[in-house]
Order: sequence, then structure tokens, then C-alpha cells
Amino acid sequence: MRAIATKSPLPISAAAFQIESMTVLVTGAAGFIGYHVCQALLARGETVLGIDNLSPYYDPALKRARLDGLRASNHFTFVEASVADRGAMRAAVDGHPDVAGIIHLAAQAGVRHSLVDPYAYVEANVMGHLVVLEAARRLPDLRHIVYASSSSVYGANTKTPFAVGDPVDHPRSLYAVTKRADELMSEAYVGLYGLRLSGLRFFTVYGPWGRPDMAPYIFCKSIFAGETIPIYNLGLVKRDFSYIDDITRGVLACYDRPPAGPAHRLYNLGGNRSEDLMQFIALLEQAIGKKAHTELRPAEPGDMPETCADIEATTRELGWAPTTAIEDGVPRFVQWFRQYHGC
Repeated sequence: MRAIATKSPLPISAAAFQIESMTVLVTGAAGFIGYHVCQALLARGETVLGIDNLSPYYDPALKRARLDGLRASNHFTFVEASVADRGAMRAAVDGHPDVAGIIHLAAQAGVRHSLVDPYAYVEANVMGHLVVLEAARRLPDLRHIVYASSSSVYGANTKTPFAVGDPVDHPRSLYAVTKRADELMSEAYVGLYGLRLSGLRFFTVYGPWGRPDMAPYIFCKSIFAGETIPIYNLGLVKRDFSYIDDITRGVLACYDRPPAGPAHRLYNLGGNRSEDLMQFIALLEQAIGKKAHTELRPAEPGDMPETCADIEATTRELGWAPTTAIEDGVPRFVQWFRQYHGC
């Protein structure tokens, strides 16, 4: 087993951000990261208002299964609505004036799908972010908004690891454009309305309850089914794979540490390692006990050949560092996949 070399993470405690009996609003609650964040908040005794539109972008049955787990808690309330629906969001906020924090994770995800339906990305990611910010202005006791950005904003950058201070002027996809627009919009709202915001640039998150449109899930499903896996850029792909438990800890670490005053901060949340895609597939093969059938293909528009997160500032300011190597995370993901799909 290969260990990840990181600085020792500082202890993370809800005491760093006392929310008393206040409510945390989580958008995208039925999504991959949103589900895990809601679970973690509920586990530490907080009240959660979850919002999700159960988009058919991928099978809503998986989203409903996640919701079933959350609804087992009496401290979880769910509203089915789009974050871009101004009336629905206003009603949700007006009905829960005790919201003290927002974790905004709802988005139209997927780089390649943005080539197929670009309008969905502007509606969900840009308009949705604006509606959330406008709703936030109506909350008298709001202390912090944490929102999801993406490593895709680094676009055509070739210097690795990617640092938050690196230029992000050359996006490779509309998805990246919408996430960068969210960051700029957040910056403006701090100056205009005195909000406290933190954006998190996620790097290739995988693990139990993962998204079926992402490579780890697609690869796993294809190996079990004996189907051919297309490998783009002729296999010359490296990704900073981030295990969901680490990412969930990072989201809460950020949420628990709001800026002292009006401010907009950006952090990378990633594994801090650039892993060869073929090595990731080899670990899937080992955990599944079957060989993968692969087909090398040229790169597709929007693809990034390599990603890697510089997390020095994240560790220093939030006390967070990843602890799960892919050698440990991949078997855990495969175990969940077997159980969920009955493989």
C-alpha cells in the first residue's frame, strides 16, 4: 500500500463554527457530494434543509436512494426544486429564516455534456448561483456560504500542481466557464452586500454513491459487464482522484471556518497527487477480479490531460489534508458498487 505524503491535518470540530439550533441549507442534497455532506452534518446533530430538482441527467433512482438514507433522520427536510427557480428558492428561504449557513453544491455537471446542452449549464450553474446569492441576502442570521467550483477552471494551464493563484483565463469547456463565472459573481456579492463566501475547487471525486457519468463509475460498470472502455488522449491522462470521505471532511472544515468579515476565499480540495489513469483502472481490475477491455482514442474537446491540486493553503487555513490513497479508496468504491448493483 502506498501512503500519501501530507502534512498532519489539524483537528476539525463543529465548535469552530457554533450554529446552535440553526439550519444548514444544502443544495444538490441528492447529489453525490451533497448526499455525503448532508449525512455528515446530520451525524453531528445539525438540522439540514436539502434542495434538489432530481435532474434526469443521470438515473434519478440513484438520487432517490440517497434521499431515502437522509430522510431516515428527523432533522432532515427536503424540498424538490431547481436552484434556478426564483420563486421556489424564495419560498424555501422564507419558510426557514433560521438558516445560518448555505452549502451550495447543486449544478449541472459534466464537461462533455456541456457540448450537447450548453443552455442547461448556464441555467443551472450561472442563474442557479445568482438565485442562491439573492436568497442568501434575505437571511438575517446567515454566517457563511460555501459553494462548489471545479478544477476545470484551470483549463489549458500546464503548470502542475494547480494553485488557486494561477491564472484561469483559458477555459477548455463551457462547464469551466460557468464555474469561473460563479467565482466572479461571488466576489462581486461580497463587495456589494457584505457576504462571507468560500468556493471549493473539487478534483475528480470518487467513492460510494458516486455519479454514474464519471470515469470511475463508468469503468467499474464496464469491467463488470465485460464491455470495452474508451480511453481518451491515447491513455496519456493523469487525474487527481479525491476520495469522497476526504472531500466531505474538507467541505465541513471550510464551512466551520467562515471568514472573520465580508470576504471571498477559494480553496482546492483534491488528493494532492496526479495518478495515472491506467493505474486507476488496474486497481479496479484487482478489486473486481476481472480484466478491463480498453480502446485507446484521441482526446475529445474540453478534456484536460492532467490535473493535480496544490492544497498548501487549504491545509494551512482549514486544517485539512486528504488521507485516503487510491489503493484504499478504489476497493471501498468497488465494494459499494457490488452491494448497490448486486454484482
